[in-house]
Amino acid sequence: MNKDHFPEELLLKYFFTNIPNFLKPIFPDNEPVWTPLKELKSFFEKFKTYKIEIEIPDGVVLKGERIFIGEGTTIEPGVMIREPAIIGRNVEIRQGAYFRGNVIVADNCVVGHATELKHSIMLEGAHAPHFNYLGDSILGQKVNLGAGTILSNFKMTENKMVVVDFNGEKIDTGLRKFGALLGDFSETGCNAVLNPGTIVGPNSLIYPLSLVRGYIAPKTIYKLRQHIERTEKK
Repeated sequence: MNKDHFPEELLLKYFFTNIPNFLKPIFPDNEPVWTPLKELKSFFEKFKTYKIEIEIPDGVVLKGERIFIGEGTTIEPGVMIREPAIIGRNVEIRQGAYFRGNVIVADNCVVGHATELKHSIMLEGAHAPHFNYLGDSILGQKVNLGAGTILSNFKMTENKMVVVDFNGEKIDTGLRKFGALLGDFSETGCNAVLNPGTIVGPNSLIYPLSLVRGYIAPKTIYKLRQHIERTEKK
């Protein structure tokens, strides 16, 4: 990547604030916004302070010992958490949630029923509350995903790196699996699908049922328009 020509708008510092201190090394301000996804595996290899600060209810399955769960977090029966995982304080994890490994969920987040997370980061106060999929993705502070929102992470064309479409310019991320990045305070409506390599700027709103790809600038409302036709039933 030629940093001399890299778009300023895609630097980390414009997407995420209030980064927990322990995560700041993988959130360098002046690097591409997808940098934390590249560094996540090595971050977990170096992290050593795993511990469980709550009572684990019956019916919760922890796979492996490299799991941190902070005090005040509630986990309902039927949840499975695979190592490595870091779950902060006062997180709500509802029945049927599945952590597939290499997952960080910061304080005060919600991970809802039938939500699956894999190689992803949720920053403070983010919500993935109902039937969501987060693959190789990052949710900024207080991002909220509508029910059924999917962050798709793998292109159907084999052996292709995910590229970001930035205002018509194709930028190679060097990642084969890369879902979506949503900047602080962004939201999606129900059943939105974000294609691999989607980048949503802070304070943006994605309407329900939208199919999204490429770069969405900060403070954008992304609306789906559809034509409705009604005919008489015979």
